Amino acid sequence: MKTLRGEITVYVSLIFILLLTLVSALIESASVQSAKNYRRADMVRATECIFAEYQKELLEEYDIFALEGSYETGEYEEKNITDRLKYYGVQNAEQEIKRIQFLTDSGCQAFYEQVCAYMKNKYGLDKVKKFVGQTDLWKKQEEDVEDYSSQETRKQEDLEALLEENEGQLPTENNPINHVNSLKSSPILTLAAPGDMQISEKSISLGETVSHRSLNKGYGNFADEEQETKTLSMLLYGEYVLEHFTMATDENKTGALDYEVEYILEGKASDRENLEAVAGKLLLLRFASDYGYIQTDSGKKAEAEAMALSLCTLLAVPAITEAAKQVILLAWAFGEAVIDVRSLLKGNKVPLVKTKESWQLSLSSLLTLGTENDQNDGADVEGGLKYKDYLRILLFLEKRETAGARTLDLIEKNLITEYGQEYFRADLCISKVEFLSTCSFRRGITYRFPTYFGYH
Repeated sequence: MKTLRGEITVYVSLIFILLLTLVSALIESASVQSAKNYRRADMVRATECIFAEYQKELLEEYDIFALEGSYETGEYEEKNITDRLKYYGVQNAEQEIKRIQFLTDSGCQAFYEQVCAYMKNKYGLDKVKKFVGQTDLWKKQEEDVEDYSSQETRKQEDLEALLEENEGQLPTENNPINHVNSLKSSPILTLAAPGDMQISEKSISLGETVSHRSLNKGYGNFADEEQETKTLSMLLYGEYVLEHFTMATDENKTGALDYEVEYILEGKASDRENLEAVAGKLLLLRFASDYGYIQTDSGKKAEAEAMALSLCTLLAVPAITEAAKQVILLAWAFGEAVIDVRSLLKGNKVPLVKTKESWQLSLSSLLTLGTENDQNDGADVEGGLKYKDYLRILLFLEKRETAGARTLDLIEKNLITEYGQEYFRADLCISKVEFLSTCSFRRGITYRFPTYFGYH
């Protein structure tokens, strides 16, 4: 009996020891897991606190979230960020930045994503869906610009070759071809700016802008995040630019440049240069559309033919007359395009595609275009597009990376000039980061975990 009792006592003792070991193991595991959870929670809290220190003026003025990574010093170091983690209570851990993205990385991808997200959240896609069906027409008109420009060159050369072959020349008096050719050597704004328009002479230095300087770069891949389709994103981006930046037809302008949208399109140092370049693009866009229309207008073709006959009376070569007619139509379309751009800069509306009723320049008035007798600033055509609408087209056709960098150029310049933030640099502004934390617990246990934060 005593032996049996002893065996039972040993057996129970062993079971008790095993249970005690199991409970101890469970308690230890729970303790380690609790410590891990605390470390994770500390890290998440500290990371959120850091990114709550976003650049206030950037958000208020341009609706963009970013952490100013230099902390008003103008110099970025990773220590700036890891020190803030310690400040917010993450002490017993080693920190490594596994990946980080600045606003300017990958062709300003982070900036571009935030712009699209902001516009989508504010307005929804309905704001740009109405333009989706028009984008093919915009692209076609861009293609037409190249096509008609090459046609213009070829037809001019054909006429000159025929005249040389027949040892003849056209009279200079009442000759719209010669007149328009001389106009083309003039600055575009001399022709296309309305008579009462005061052109801004503001300028900036380009050397230290995002577009021109060497940029601080992040590392790591954030390409796994959802993207809008290219068409929708470009339309959303264009609406953002038109909402946040001024253009030549706006009244209240306070930034480093007055013609900000024009700068985003052209990237030149002065308002005058940017407006000149945009006016040139609009002139080509309108020329392609106007020339496409005039080829369908039998009345205007008959007028051009009659003028060609009067110019070629002494030559009596049908081929020259036909060539002169085609070049006159090209000159007439160019003159109409000049009036269109002038009308847009005055604040009027111009239809994307002309009709007989919306055509503004007579053939006789073409001969006085650009002279002191030229008083035609264009008409406001109901149902047409305004200057802002044409800039929307140009923004859609612009390369995303180029538009993004130039937009950040202006944001930098404006925050420096209007808020005195000399330290502000877009390539020091953090949009996304992932930390890799390493914690050491008792008995040599090491725990590593990632913490991600990104503005969206």
